[in-house]
Amino acid sequence: MMRLFVDLEKCSKCKECVVRCSYFYHPQNNGITSLREFATFSLVCRQCQDAPCVNSCYHNALEKQADGILKRHTMLCTSCKSCSIACPFGVIFPEFIPYLDSRCDFCIGKTEELPLCVKSCPYQAVEIKEVEENPEKNIYFVGKSLAVHSRKWLKDDLILKKK
Repeated sequence: MMRLFVDLEKCSKCKECVVRCSYFYHPQNNGITSLREFATFSLVCRQCQDAPCVNSCYHNALEKQADGILKRHTMLCTSCKSCSIACPFGVIFPEFIPYLDSRCDFCIGKTEELPLCVKSCPYQAVEIKEVEENPEKNIYFVGKSLAVHSRKWLKDDLILKKK
């Protein structure tokens, strides 16, 4: 199955997202922000038991789901950045929580040409390709249509370091 593939390691080197989006009506025409947020919440977030980021949000815009993964409710979020400040591990990046947000639809059904995000990324951090999930190579599936290359934080890593 073809998936949108985002390499977070390449993406984080850029520091300035210049990736364009095929969906004309996205605010600032930038759908990659929501992909990075989704991938980071799924793979990099430490999923704290007491979740200081969730508790710091005055608008209840962050929710810790049953699987431990954070979800940001964009219609409630005012982009105050209190969650970013409260995160003890610094994995909620302020640039991921804009006031006007673009939700990526993965260009499902738009197969006539490559999406603009793939064409415009100067680091080739975004691709559409067949990919297999492979934890040994730090490739993970996030949802049905997204594959991500990133080191996944595991609680076992912390336990091993303490020994």
